Amino acid sequence: MKHTRIGYARCSTDQQDLTAQQETLRQLGVAPERIYTDRGFTGTNRVRPGLDQALAAVRCGDTFVVPKLDRLARSVPDARAIGDALSGQGVKLQIGASVYDPTDPMGKLFFNILATFTEFETDLIKLRTREGMAVARAKGKLRGKKPKFSDRQQKELRRLYDSGDYSISDLAELFSVSRPTVYRTLRRQAGRAMVNAV
Repeated sequence: MKHTRIGYARCSTDQQDLTAQQETLRQLGVAPERIYTDRGFTGTNRVRPGLDQALAAVRCGDTFVVPKLDRLARSVPDARAIGDALSGQGVKLQIGASVYDPTDPMGKLFFNILATFTEFETDLIKLRTREGMAVARAKGKLRGKKPKFSDRQQKELRRLYDSGDYSISDLAELFSVSRPTVYRTLRRQAGRAMVNAV
């Protein structure tokens, strides 16, 4: 019976590119059609369609290949759970060029250390992000999303709404935005009108 290599690659945002990870997997012997991917999913999100498909594709004797452990999991319990589930099916887990052997005490120790470092790195990134946002907020640089309209467009939307000839749905279609955006813009304009009246 022929054993297969199943590859998995992941990136956290839709803007990131998976090409480098896919190339690494191909160099590790995974056929392109056997590479499963997730784009826009963090490693802490356990519900990942690509990962679920990859795990469903492996059979006893196969090797599940990831370029790095942080592509598979970002926490020790999650890494352990996936590693144990694979070994329970008789599937080998390969991280980069190293094959994880759950029956080897040294291999198990190495895997746990690797998972701990991955979790530590994730926590550090979260901490730095929070600190960066706090500094930006203190400097007044973090103000949330910019409005979808220019001031002139917002005033025009308000004028059309006040005319009574246009519904919220009409305005959303006219300006090619969602209804909640129209509501937010009208509220913003109403707030400015009150400030100017004071």
